[in-house]
Amino acid sequence: MASSVQERLYGHNSAAAADVVAPMTFIVPQDEKPVIYSAAYTGKIPEFGFATEEKHVLVADMRSTAGSFSLDSEGFALRAAPTGVQDLYDDGEVESVYFAEIRSLLKTEFGASEVAIFDATRRSDGGEGARNKDGNRGAATRIHVDYTARSGPQRARDVFGAEEFERLLASGKRIVQVNVWRPVKGPVQRSPLALADAASIRPEHLVATDQVFPDRVGEIYHLAHDAEQRWYYVPEMTRDEVLLIKGWDSLEDGRAQYTPHSAFQLPTQTGDTPARESIEVRTYVVI
Repeated sequence: MASSVQERLYGHNSAAAADVVAPMTFIVPQDEKPVIYSAAYTGKIPEFGFATEEKHVLVADMRSTAGSFSLDSEGFALRAAPTGVQDLYDDGEVESVYFAEIRSLLKTEFGASEVAIFDATRRSDGGEGARNKDGNRGAATRIHVDYTARSGPQRARDVFGAEEFERLLASGKRIVQVNVWRPVKGPVQRSPLALADAASIRPEHLVATDQVFPDRVGEIYHLAHDAEQRWYYVPEMTRDEVLLIKGWDSLEDGRAQYTPHSAFQLPTQTGDTPARESIEVRTYVVI
């Protein structure tokens, strides 16, 4: 018999689908390469060297179909994954307990030989954002992919070391960048995460954007709008659930490589709706 978490996860007991039409923020393509000057670089607030536009899109409830979604097809997956961590704001508990849970989850998911965790970020759309070691973070409201064809492998070289990265690839290993996104509190009723079906994204709509930091220049993708793009979210996501989101894949054989995503506002949310709080863990999975 399915557990209550599994029933909730895959919508076995749900009523009508909670599809919504909501505004989302897309980049406006331009001749020059877009650039973001980070807060660490400016010493105050980030500066953006590009224009954006809002488009209303259908964001479908994925609970009823979540069991058929995969990282290699759509670029994301929903999983039941209760955590034993009592306080996801406790850095020590996150690093000692939560990271071990994430490694175990991803090794089981992929049959992986290694999972390298290199970042954890908390976000909130309430007040000043969520607390992190490097400052507070709000919800990310521009549609983006965390890595690109250039920065995905470069960040892996940084994480593993250039020699080990090349050795892994030369030995036939596959390396996949995966984010694990979890609500700190649930159910999420404000600013949930919307994810694009990677199969519906045309490559020319992924716009490489420089991110300037004091010591380096990174690169992400923003997304330009196209009417054929398909979007999904998980209504009232709980603390016992995670979204696995692919950001880059060393294999280039037609499977999903980049998954655009963004926070978005629900038509039902108000200023009194509890703020969304989440934690995302960035990893490289070696298969």
